[in-house]
Amino acid sequence: MKRIYSVWVENRSGVLCKVAGLFSRRSYNIDSLTVGETHDKTISSMTILSSGTSHTLEQIEKQLNKKLDVIKVRTFSEEQAILREVILLKIKYTSDQRREIMEICEFLKAEIVDATTTHMIITLCDTPDRIEKLLSMVRKFNIVEISRTGTLAMPKCGDGE
Repeated sequence: MKRIYSVWVENRSGVLCKVAGLFSRRSYNIDSLTVGETHDKTISSMTILSSGTSHTLEQIEKQLNKKLDVIKVRTFSEEQAILREVILLKIKYTSDQRREIMEICEFLKAEIVDATTTHMIITLCDTPDRIEKLLSMVRKFNIVEISRTGTLAMPKCGDGE
């Protein structure tokens, strides 16, 4: 079972360490962790994707709410949210492979952001499933480097929101 925690915290040094320490000390699993400033520079937003039993996921929420630096905790499932992830992917290729890579990018709406005659960097901002689809399609080429963000999530819009 997976759960998404949208945690607003005070934007100051050491807060990320405290939250990560909570997961570490209790052996909770973090599948993904993304942190950034909100519209208010004094508040950071943490998106934490975690998996475990329903009891474990409940405990995580309770423990997060006990932290002094935590302002607000919202939880939701993957079905209740819009999820996005970004990947940068550097591939080494031959001239014979170039067209196929470009077709994969076109099919998945990925963008080639840098290229030489032997290497290219591809980026895609999409759902985690589509990121995995891109990776599965380019694995047959020579992947030099991968850089991925964690999953970003926001609850879907409801009536009146």
